[in-house]
Amino acid sequence: MSGQPPKGSRSNDHAWLITAPLVLFAVVCSTVTGLANQHPFGGWPLAVLLLVAMVAAGLPVLNFTVRRQSLGVTLTEIPLVLAFYLTRPLTVVVIYTAAAVITHLWHRMGTTKLWFNVARAAAGSSLAVLVLQALPPVEGIGPRTWLTLFTAAIMVNVVSITSVAGVYTLLQGWQTGREAFRKSPSALLSASINIVAGLIILILITSTWWSLLLLAALIAALTLVYRAYTQFFRQHRTLADMYELSRAVSGSGQDGTLADALLGRVRALLQAEYATLWLPAQGRHPEVLLTSRIADTGLLDVAPTPPALRERVRREGSTLVLGRGPVADAELRTALSEQRVKDVIAVPLRSGPVVIGTLEVANRLGASNSFGRTDVPLLETVAAHAAVALENSRLVDRLRHDAEHDALTKLPNRRRVTAAVAEAVRIAAPGEVVALLLFDVDRLRQVNESLGHAAGDKVLVEVAERLRACAPSSALVGRAGGDEFLVTLRLESTEAALELAGRLREQIRDEMVFDALTLDVDTVVGVAVHPDHGSDAATLLQRVDLAATAAKSVPGSVQLYSPALESRSLRRLGLAGDLRRALDDGELEVYFQPKVTLRDRRLVGVECLARWEHPAHGTVVPDDFVAVAEHTGQLGRLTEFVLRESLRRSRDWSHGEQALAISVNLAARTLTDQHFPALVRDLLDEYGVPPQRLTLEITEAGVLDGTERPIPTLKRLRDLGVRLSVDDFGTGNSSLAQLRRLPVHEVKVDRSFVQGMATDPGDLAIVNAVVTLSQQFGLAVVAEGVESELTLELLQDIGCEIGQGFLFSRPLPYERLEAWFGAQVDPETIVAGELPRLRVVP
Repeated sequence: MSGQPPKGSRSNDHAWLITAPLVLFAVVCSTVTGLANQHPFGGWPLAVLLLVAMVAAGLPVLNFTVRRQSLGVTLTEIPLVLAFYLTRPLTVVVIYTAAAVITHLWHRMGTTKLWFNVARAAAGSSLAVLVLQALPPVEGIGPRTWLTLFTAAIMVNVVSITSVAGVYTLLQGWQTGREAFRKSPSALLSASINIVAGLIILILITSTWWSLLLLAALIAALTLVYRAYTQFFRQHRTLADMYELSRAVSGSGQDGTLADALLGRVRALLQAEYATLWLPAQGRHPEVLLTSRIADTGLLDVAPTPPALRERVRREGSTLVLGRGPVADAELRTALSEQRVKDVIAVPLRSGPVVIGTLEVANRLGASNSFGRTDVPLLETVAAHAAVALENSRLVDRLRHDAEHDALTKLPNRRRVTAAVAEAVRIAAPGEVVALLLFDVDRLRQVNESLGHAAGDKVLVEVAERLRACAPSSALVGRAGGDEFLVTLRLESTEAALELAGRLREQIRDEMVFDALTLDVDTVVGVAVHPDHGSDAATLLQRVDLAATAAKSVPGSVQLYSPALESRSLRRLGLAGDLRRALDDGELEVYFQPKVTLRDRRLVGVECLARWEHPAHGTVVPDDFVAVAEHTGQLGRLTEFVLRESLRRSRDWSHGEQALAISVNLAARTLTDQHFPALVRDLLDEYGVPPQRLTLEITEAGVLDGTERPIPTLKRLRDLGVRLSVDDFGTGNSSLAQLRRLPVHEVKVDRSFVQGMATDPGDLAIVNAVVTLSQQFGLAVVAEGVESELTLELLQDIGCEIGQGFLFSRPLPYERLEAWFGAQVDPETIVAGELPRLRVVP
């Protein structure tokens, strides 16, 4: 980049818009003064001496620090006051303007700045002599003369302040101009002090010219005092700035803000327009090139100096100083000139004997200023501090990287993946799941035993490379340890996670060639997703481990976590084979739980529930063996068994020519089986049961999973005439409004809400809302878990139609249900075409 004006500022050439009016103003004021005075010029010998005094007073800039404020002062007002008193008016304008030309040429200012400052001096001095002519004539050296000369001299500073503020406003905006006006009191104060000093000198020399000897001695003494003062304050300020810079650099190395803390302070410390930090690429660290510029609040990613300069400092390992003087490297000087760089100091950053980068400052502020000899050791000291902080920062970063990455595959380790999963879980995204895929390399132990651990390591590295290449760009691929790899990312559904797991497994299972040996290495995959399988990273990792372990022992190499995998006990592991035998030998039974109208207590049907009495383990709860059936691929057989037994009983069981309606629970995965509706149709035809007597119950999570996946199967079942019910409603995150798009006929309120109605007003309100809204949508409502007369009365009050629970009956086998039916049904109500009414409710 070049040293162009900051964004939003104008080129310095626009300063002519201020310079030209100043010239015109000076001409007008001088003309008026010349016409009003008979002898506007004169006293040239003395004027030459005053010109020399003005030049001598204008060349040095005295810097004073008052209450942490830095003031720059010149002494031009002192000879100016003498000129007002001792020479003719327009002679003052000429010598003051000539002194401005000489001093600014000495400071080597550019053409635009030179003419602006000359015009400013001419306009100020011409206004001052015009004011001096307008005031009463100067007579003697009394107080009236003091006031007249003070007023005339201060006019020069008023014009100077106004013109400078005007040019700042024009070039850099009104905020900069306002800041110039805000600092004007200090400038007027220093000018006033100089004017008073000039008046004192005037009084002395009008008394006797011998006083000049005393003044010369006083000036010499003050010069020595000022030099000591400036040296002391320069050292004090440098030490204070170095201390602050060291603290800032040391504190910023840990959090990665080293460049921000370093460059701005270095630029201010050395009063430079630019400060640049360059760190070439090293290992896994990319190249860093950052620049702080005085007009910008942030850091730039470019530098004003050419790359050849930094490369030279890095190659030679020594400090490079380039100023206004001749440079041996003509090409480098040309490149600097093209970028408008007048001077630069570039020092190497060292880590022991190795140069790891450079630190440089460019363009000392002030057109006539340049970097001095004292600036080089100062920047070298800063560079030494920066290099240490930088090395410490990289060391901490390297340790942190090693702590979070696997040394063999360079992938993130389990700790890093756990943190990433925790962050992903914390930031929930509607309509997405956080998927965790665990790839377990199959038969790696045999590779290690047969070919050695070096071959096993090669297999792991190859699997890591393939996973990294095949996984989506949004995925984080890591090594969990041993022969396990983790992949985590956001996906739209659990099905998408399973599909991705299968695709990645196929892509990484290609043959691996090591020297002359070809290995066929396979993987098994466990899958777990948030929020279905856990609400935190630790739980998800535990359950994906269970899924991967299960994938090794059952058919199929991609396994989704299910509750059946929660325990690794021998009992749970043995259930898969036992369930298969139980289905083959007919050891499973179907129990029946009555469903009763709450208003008149008529029997409307029964819910059919599978039960398994294991010969060794006793009663196996349905959740366990249904989950095992899902996990082992026996869900279809279990569902068909329950359907057959239920339909057979419905066909054979009638009272008063009224066949009993039945309800059968379905697992969510059944809805993904496109052949299931055909099976239901065939079984209805086989047993001769009208389809409207069959209700299929699907859990809320299964039918309202946020996708359109179950809808086609539900519509096909509805078209058969089968009734559809949403079971356990209220336990998920769905709403009744979502049911409107599904072809369901019934909602079953979860027992947890029904059983809490009598004691919890919140549960009562939930059940009331479900009943009210369901009826508005034309859906029947069944309350599960009715166990007390109080609950029954509350359900009647809110208009719930049907209930089931221990108040009426527990789930019973067929033979006991027959006995219950005979004991509870009022024979007088058994009339053809009507539902039988219960006589007694125990």
